[in-house]
Amino acid sequence: MAGLVDWINAISQLLFTVVFLLLFLGFNQRLQVFLQSRNISAKLKVLETYALESKQKTIEFLKNNGSQNPESVFNTASEYFVISPVDIEPTDIIRRLETLLRTQETRFEKLVEETLPNTDKFTRSLALTALEISAALNQVYKIVRHYLLLGRKTNNWILIMQLDMLMPTLLRQAKSYRQALDVFLEGKPIGDGAGPLLAFNIVKLSQPTEEISKDTVYYTTSIEERTVYVVKAKGPQSNVGHPGEAVEKLVEKLISNGKEIGLIITLDAALKLEGEETGSIAEGVGAAIGDPGPEKIRIERIAAKYGIPLHAVVIKMGFEEAILEMKKQVVEGVEKAMEVVRELIRKVPKEKAIIIAGIGNTIGIA
Repeated sequence: MAGLVDWINAISQLLFTVVFLLLFLGFNQRLQVFLQSRNISAKLKVLETYALESKQKTIEFLKNNGSQNPESVFNTASEYFVISPVDIEPTDIIRRLETLLRTQETRFEKLVEETLPNTDKFTRSLALTALEISAALNQVYKIVRHYLLLGRKTNNWILIMQLDMLMPTLLRQAKSYRQALDVFLEGKPIGDGAGPLLAFNIVKLSQPTEEISKDTVYYTTSIEERTVYVVKAKGPQSNVGHPGEAVEKLVEKLISNGKEIGLIITLDAALKLEGEETGSIAEGVGAAIGDPGPEKIRIERIAAKYGIPLHAVVIKMGFEEAILEMKKQVVEGVEKAMEVVRELIRKVPKEKAIIIAGIGNTIGIA
């Protein structure tokens, strides 16, 4: 019996020594890298599927609408990049950024126009959005693949671990983009169109007064016995227009005509926190617009220049809800937001004009 106990003790000591040596030599990290990289590889194949499917659908859409070189157009768009302006010297950085973004916008529009010369503006806007979505999915796939291969190459378990923890979120967003491609190609309104939809509900079927900036129009109407100017992207094609430039030009135009502006209201979709209800409303101050900066700063600067109060009303929704087909809760939220807008308007003296800007993608919204 004593011999058996000695054998058990000896085996236990041996196992403890082996495990200690394996841990000391980093075997646990290598095992962790192996298991996590295998998990990432499985999810990377899903990302690759999304990227390939979006590429195929986009090329097919271009081909069906008369493109003679859809693959070449896709390759150009998917590899297109914008180099950020120098920020070590911030002077005029917004203007430089705006120049770069406008150049990118013009380049993509020319690219689509050249490959689809016989289509209308609506179809070209769908093609442009499809290229942007497909390019985004392709870029996400390539970046994830890069960090996976780099982590394996350098045996960097921290990099692999971080990537593994990010994969569920990346997959969720990539799946939403893949689904959004179908929604856009069908021309359906999306959640992000809550701002333009509210603007449309204000003006109903009125004709726009003027196209005040590229793909952006304004309407003149009356609410609560006040003169209201409503700005929105020109629908129903897929675009967001240039609302910042439009508001800036409209303010200058009204001021030069002797009108006094009592309020600027921006209406937009906003990402909700987990636990918040889709379609819930929030009111605040500032410019509710999710651009990189050039459009937003135009609204802020013109409001500050003339001392005009700048208010914001947002309709909350999740990331997926913002880029997918508009839900009933969002439509109901737009109706509730209208009451908030009316309440803000009532507080403005009747002799002062009001500007309302519906921010967002106006696809499917006239």
